[in-house]
Amino acid sequence: MQFQDTKFKELDAQGLITDKLNQIKEFETKYKACTSSIAMYKWCTDYEYRKREWQFRQGIANYALHNGHKAFQGTDKSIL
Repeated sequence: MQFQDTKFKELDAQGLITDKLNQIKEFETKYKACTSSIAMYKWCTDYEYRKREWQFRQGIANYALHNGHKAFQGTDKSIL
């Protein structure tokens, strides 16, 4: 599966990306930058960041699909 930046294009066409960037700017001036606001800003402005975030989520989903059941096998209760 290839990364397609369709959700960003959809949101940008509706003007929601600009709105979110303004919200982030207001938040950071009122409070200060935090990891969540930095991540949201990067997601809104950096194609490579969105691509890496998508790849990370795909990796988690693939792991869960193929190895998630192993957590429930055996008698080791330390992970539950």
